[in-house]
Amino acid sequence: MSKYIIPHLPLSYDLETKTILKQVNKSNQKLAELKGVARTIPNENILISSLTLQEAKDSSAVENIVTTQDDLYKAGLEDKITNINAATKEVLRYREAITEGFSYVRNKHVLTNNAIKDIQQSLVNNNEGFRKVPGTKLKDSNGNVIYTPPQDINDIDTYMNNLELFINDDSLCDFDPLIKMAIIHHQFESIHPFGDGNGRTGRIMNILYLVYTGLLDLPILYLSRYITHHKGEYYHLLQAVRDKNTDNAKEWEDWILFMLKGVEKTSEYTINLIKGVSELMSTYKSKLRPAFGRKYKHELLNNLFFHPYTKIDKMQKDLQVSRNTATKYLDDIVKMGLLEKVKKGKENYYVNVNLMSLFVSQGEYNNVVDTIVTTI
Repeated sequence: MSKYIIPHLPLSYDLETKTILKQVNKSNQKLAELKGVARTIPNENILISSLTLQEAKDSSAVENIVTTQDDLYKAGLEDKITNINAATKEVLRYREAITEGFSYVRNKHVLTNNAIKDIQQSLVNNNEGFRKVPGTKLKDSNGNVIYTPPQDINDIDTYMNNLELFINDDSLCDFDPLIKMAIIHHQFESIHPFGDGNGRTGRIMNILYLVYTGLLDLPILYLSRYITHHKGEYYHLLQAVRDKNTDNAKEWEDWILFMLKGVEKTSEYTINLIKGVSELMSTYKSKLRPAFGRKYKHELLNNLFFHPYTKIDKMQKDLQVSRNTATKYLDDIVKMGLLEKVKKGKENYYVNVNLMSLFVSQGEYNNVVDTIVTTI
């Protein structure tokens, strides 16, 4: 195993090959379609809330942090991360990190090292910053060392400062932003600047970079699901660039194509999901509005779609009504067949099972939506 010498960016290769540019066009077309479809949902927080929770679950699964949909959705209603199992807590921290990072990028229009440190801090709940103690090594499933990232804090700082400049200064490189995103992700994972949370931080950076470049308005393209489904290939291609070390233009091309394909496929998946949510919201609205008459408020519909689970105090807060009124609203909606009432311990949860079906159907949204809409 030769020692990988992390290159300073920009790379010296011309990576805009015919093969890459062909895939870039496909990926950009799907991404533009996703951006447009996302704008059809009036309340952006519905998408951000639902999709960030799914991304948090999938990204954490890459690190073998596994929680159930049920635990996740129940915990996702809480304002504070307390009395929750460890895996679910990790996933909710990921959602919090995405939300904070998105707010930073949207307001500051940069993605700095300080922002990256803040993201990692939210994920792992410490403020140690970049690694200061040597000894970090990456191993395969058999325990063999496959890669040793930079060990000295000065080297880590140098590489991260270079990466920060590459992210924010477009004059350094005129590659398409999607190609740059793939390079940034590989570079960050190779620097491996933190003691923990590098993979999750790197995947959040992918999302935020798309928002930073204007390719998306909202952080709703989550590659973690694609990476989880192609985990072996992801790690193989990531390492192949390092193993070849020099003269590795072909390995870089393979890596970039993998990431670009992920953007295309994940965009398709998310487009179908958003269309499914939009159609389902229209169906619910058509039933709720006549049933509630003058009492109908758009906050009622938003409450049912902000999250697959809701409960009385959440409805009470969102609609600014009494607890008795909130309870009656929810029970009436259960009678209409639009929610399912489930008792968990001392708490009653009201589950939008139709919305939940969209999220757990592994992308078969067209069939699922057709089935749902014709049965409610």
